[in-house]
Amino acid sequence: MKAQAISIERETVSTAPDCKALFTGFMQLGLMGFGGVLPLAHRIIVEEKKWIGESKFTDLLGVCQLLPGGNIINMSVAIGMQFQGVKGALCSVLGLISAPTAIVLIIYQVYERFAYLAAVQHMIQGLAAAAAGLLFATGLKMLRPILKSYLTIFTIVLTFVFMLLIKLPLALTLVILLAINIFVLGVKKS
Repeated sequence: MKAQAISIERETVSTAPDCKALFTGFMQLGLMGFGGVLPLAHRIIVEEKKWIGESKFTDLLGVCQLLPGGNIINMSVAIGMQFQGVKGALCSVLGLISAPTAIVLIIYQVYERFAYLAAVQHMIQGLAAAAAGLLFATGLKMLRPILKSYLTIFTIVLTFVFMLLIKLPLALTLVILLAINIFVLGVKKS
C-alpha cells in the first residue's frame, strides 16, 4: 500500500505570494474572522487569493486539525512555509494574529465594563448563534470535494456516532476511524 503525501500545490496562481502578500492576506483573514476564521479561510485562500485549490484546502485542513494548536494557525504556517519557507510561515502567523489580538484586548476591556447590561448579553448570544451557523455552512461547503465514495460517507457517519452518541474522545475516534479506513482500503485492494 503506497502512502500518499499531502502536498500543497499552487493550482491557479502564476507566481507564489511573497511574504508581504502572505502577511496581508492572513491579516485580512484574521480581521474578517470574528467568531472564528475557518468560515472565511476557504473563501479567501481558495476563491479570492487562489493560493491553493479546494481539494488541497480540505486535505490540508484535515491534517491541520490533527496537529496540536489552532487549525487555522497550523494552516497559515503550512501555506507560508510552502511559498516562502520559515519567513513565510512567520509572516502568515503574525498577519493572522496581530490585529485580531489587539482588537480582542480592546473589546474585552469594554465588555468587562458593560457585561451586566442585558443588551450586551443578548448581543453575545446572537453572535454565538451566527458563528455556529457560519461554521455549519462552511462544513457543508467543504463536504462537496470529499463526498466521492461510500467510505467517506461511512466515515462521516461513524464520526457523528462516536463523537455525539457514544461520546468517545477525539483522539480515540481518530485512531478507530483510521484503523477502519486502512482495513477497508486494504480489503478493497486485495
